[in-house]
Amino acid sequence: MTLRARTLRNTLFSSVAMYTEFALGMLTSIVIARHLGPEGFGAYSAVIWLVGMGVAATNSGTASAAIKFVAELRGGGRESLVRPLIAYLRRAQRLFLAAVLLVGAMALWLAGHRVAPDFHHGMLFVFLVVAVSLRAGYMFNIGVAKGLENFRINAMVALLSTPLNLAMVMLVMWFDMPVEWLLGVFLVSSVVFYTMSLAQVRPLLPPGEDRPSLPEDLVPRVRRQMLYSTLIVTVGFMAASEIEVLFLTAYADPHAAGQFKVGYQLASGATTLVPGVFGALLLPMMANALSQGREVAGRRFAASTAYLALLALPLVAFGVVLAKPLIGLLYGSEYDEAAAVFAVCLAGTAIATSAQGGSSLLISADRQRAVLIMVICFGVLKLALDAWLIRVDGLHGAMIAFFTVSIFNAIAYVTMATRVSGISPDWARILRTLLASVLAVLPLWPLVPHLQAWAALLAGAVIGGALYLPLTLSLGCWTRNDIAHMQQLHQRLLKGQPRFGARLLSWAHARAGVPV
Repeated sequence: MTLRARTLRNTLFSSVAMYTEFALGMLTSIVIARHLGPEGFGAYSAVIWLVGMGVAATNSGTASAAIKFVAELRGGGRESLVRPLIAYLRRAQRLFLAAVLLVGAMALWLAGHRVAPDFHHGMLFVFLVVAVSLRAGYMFNIGVAKGLENFRINAMVALLSTPLNLAMVMLVMWFDMPVEWLLGVFLVSSVVFYTMSLAQVRPLLPPGEDRPSLPEDLVPRVRRQMLYSTLIVTVGFMAASEIEVLFLTAYADPHAAGQFKVGYQLASGATTLVPGVFGALLLPMMANALSQGREVAGRRFAASTAYLALLALPLVAFGVVLAKPLIGLLYGSEYDEAAAVFAVCLAGTAIATSAQGGSSLLISADRQRAVLIMVICFGVLKLALDAWLIRVDGLHGAMIAFFTVSIFNAIAYVTMATRVSGISPDWARILRTLLASVLAVLPLWPLVPHLQAWAALLAGAVIGGALYLPLTLSLGCWTRNDIAHMQQLHQRLLKGQPRFGARLLSWAHARAGVPV
């Protein structure tokens, strides 16, 4: 199987998982938000953020090490070491978990009255212990599957588990149960995610011993990867996630926290749905490319940045224009303030996602120290801006802080990756993509205020579908190889129809630049 075919297959499975998790996960979130209202949803979201923080701290080093070193061992013909590596990483994960739970207990004791004032702190700690343990185990299993370049597992778990989670949430809403029942549903779904992922991964592991014994040359690299990744992801989680929900709950009010959570979650899900599908494949791809030489990895970094921009920029353009009707249709008028949050967070998350090629290159090139320094700086900047701006300006301050850190983060990763690889992204191509996105959305802009929400979204889909691809082809946003592949797909799937599409692809292929 060629690299292009394997990448497309993995993208398909990754897309199935992400689209399922996004569609059903977003529907679940909408049900919860409508059931609890902005204030209750803000309090619930603060607790779920604590779980996410615990999972990031527990699992960050081990999951990324599983992706990197399982892929590396397979690529180097050392598959007999995969099982010992996984046993070693699981033992390390248990140590991380113990430390996280100790810190969590201290945090609840000292600041629980601010971050979770409406919950019994003893019961909340028990919930966090169980939820973090199960979710961390699930994410580790998915990391192993990605290292094996088997994205089918993630798709299968998502297809079976997320509908069950939605059904349980619907029952809670139907019987008008309090927020504690929703936390119980979260625990049950965590059990399902963990057990299913473990059952799927085990049969795929290559033969070998399940003892945590690794060669001496590998242990220091694994430890260094875990240490740096733990610090990077833990601090990075605070820099990239919705920690604003916690600050808004503590220093503003849960109502504002609920508004921010709705806007951020919808933006984050949309970004994951489109550019994130491709971005999720980059770490194993970069690790594989570096084994072929730094120049190959550099070219792949430049190409991936351009592809991510092709997906992210139109998403931002149409998302900003359609923010108000989208929020109103999904969540209702009580979440009107979330429309501005959605637009700002969508721009920030999409730009940060477009830089994933740079971060994957740096991690695969063992530049974790440089990444760690950047992440710590941005984490400190995020905390400082949140503490200052949210106290001063509440929800608007939270939006400013989030967007500022997202922009600086993307600039830093792309700059560092360019220095390491010696190859810069094709900025002219990215600017042409930006122009295509703006031109595609311009006809929609004046129509939105005069349309019903559903009609505005339908018009956006029609206009975007009709204009964006022809504009990107006309402005030279695709390479010759990309267009040749489009021609093959157009001929195979649509039998060359419509003829205008075939002529447009032929014209674009003839004027495209040198293949990359």
